[in-house]
Amino acid sequence: MKAAVLFARQDSVYKTLAGVDVYDAARDARTYDGPWPVVAHPPCRGWGALRAFAKPRADERNLARLAVALVREFGGVLEHPEFSTLWSAQSLPRPGERDSYGGWTLAAPQQWWGHRAEKNTWFYVCGCEPGAIPQMPLVLGRATHVIAQCKSLPDGSRVTKGHPKWRPEVTKAEREHTPPELARWLVELASHCGIKVSA
Repeated sequence: MKAAVLFARQDSVYKTLAGVDVYDAARDARTYDGPWPVVAHPPCRGWGALRAFAKPRADERNLARLAVALVREFGGVLEHPEFSTLWSAQSLPRPGERDSYGGWTLAAPQQWWGHRAEKNTWFYVCGCEPGAIPQMPLVLGRATHVIAQCKSLPDGSRVTKGHPKWRPEVTKAEREHTPPELARWLVELASHCGIKVSA
């Protein structure tokens, strides 16, 4: 066993990987007590850019707070959308900074691991130095799809099909699923993370 994946979807790609202990809703990641480093995908709808329109369960935001604590305790990585408000709420370091737990944040688009949209993401990492992470892919150019359409152009008009800035949206399932290559990379990253000593 190399890593525990927390807050996975019931149909998660992680369940197809060897050496991974997966906690979906049925297993309840709140029961995780180590010892493996973690890959945490806590629900983000209560923390993201569209949180004003989200309807998270009453306790859902606390799952992300728990994920931060588990990454700090056992080492590993937490994934959330770029500019997630979880970062300020939990005093997580912004890209280029460190926290008192030795944690740091990597900013990268999921497009690099095969997502059809850029899906800019922040990864909070504890227990692994930046120079020791697994090799990352690099994909140049614009993604073929978007997570959501640009609401309006500078002149107030909306981006519609036929406009040069228009790209098709990915499906809801694609927005929520982790690309297989990213899942493998995150498990490898977590396996390099040692247990952190609390500050």
